[in-house]
Amino acid sequence: MPQNRDLDPSCEAIVVRAMGRDRQAGAPIPLTLPTLEGNEQLYMVEALTRGRLSGDGPFTKRAQALLEELLGVKKALLTTSCTSALDMTALLLDIKPGDEVIVPAFTFVSSINAYVMRGAKPVFADIREDTLNIDEDKLEAMITPHTRVIVVVHYAGVACAMDRITEIADRHGVAVVEDNAHGLFGRYRGRYLGTFGTLATLSFHETKNFTCGEGGALVINDPSLIPRAEVIREKGTDRTQFFRGQVDKYTWVDIGSSYLPADLLAAMLLGQLEARNRIQRMRERVWNYYFAQLRDWALEQDVRLPIVPAEAEQAYHLFYVLLPSLAERQRLIQHLKERGIQSAFHYQPLHLSRMGLRHGGREAHCPVTERTADTLLRLPFYNRLDEDDLERIVGAVTSFRVDARSALPGPV
Repeated sequence: MPQNRDLDPSCEAIVVRAMGRDRQAGAPIPLTLPTLEGNEQLYMVEALTRGRLSGDGPFTKRAQALLEELLGVKKALLTTSCTSALDMTALLLDIKPGDEVIVPAFTFVSSINAYVMRGAKPVFADIREDTLNIDEDKLEAMITPHTRVIVVVHYAGVACAMDRITEIADRHGVAVVEDNAHGLFGRYRGRYLGTFGTLATLSFHETKNFTCGEGGALVINDPSLIPRAEVIREKGTDRTQFFRGQVDKYTWVDIGSSYLPADLLAAMLLGQLEARNRIQRMRERVWNYYFAQLRDWALEQDVRLPIVPAEAEQAYHLFYVLLPSLAERQRLIQHLKERGIQSAFHYQPLHLSRMGLRHGGREAHCPVTERTADTLLRLPFYNRLDEDDLERIVGAVTSFRVDARSALPGPV
């Protein structure tokens, strides 16, 4: 795709900044930095000049069609966020009070909030030692006659064991929802993430590989759910059918809410999706650099790097290290901060949160989740990290020495 052709000169400084090209040598390195990579500005200007900014405009339709084509899915509907898409899954699956939903304890709150708001009971599952994904070996024992959904999260864009998970779910008549906020264009055994479950959700938040600032999508793999999904997304009305000429007027026909993103945001997203190959190549370069340059240091310091199983083609969403202890993780955060490098931990265990404890978190046994939450550290990761920045980050990390008294705990 041509890159940023015919830019308005008045926007040049904004675009340079958005492309990540105005950082000075030695400037602080942020954890994430969204960047323009293709025709985002052109499409947004086109949306503005057309005068159609509300949802389900031409750019929304183009972005949805592109997602459907690339993933080979029945339907993809853009939403205001991944959280909104998850809310829609709870409505589409008709979750009711007393239903149980299995969810990894190591995930963002949106993965379970949608179901709790409908009265469901969360059942917190522990994660695997290697991928930090839901532990499929523990699923069967957690299923009861009240289980309605298993939510899986492809952490860092590395696939869950979807063959085993879907086999268990099918045998028990339980739906699978893929929270694929991290994993767009990642694969499991050659098949795209987000195409295994009854439903899947995507995130286009500014921290994700492809962004429009705030946004998401609902992926519908069961075609019988498409008509109701369109109604729920349009405030519970059959407005979508009206615009297709299928009804002569639209009215209130079901529950729903306003889940449509502005077409202006869809215009930006389309530019990002069209640049997907270049974006993924840049992110792969960053991930591979970290892995190659930190491997020896990690072995010497009892630090663990990410593990990607052979059957998974990751999405290159983030890079983390696992320190031997919480104290060492906090020391490394401070060590990097003093050198102008931002780093961060990630999720806190859901079952131990205030809300998690109110919903049975004390009953959960999730030792791997608890240890991971204490010891995981994310390094800066974004498209345009250049060689100088990467060398600076790696140099700062490898100058850190773990206290010899700390030892990374073995498997529980």
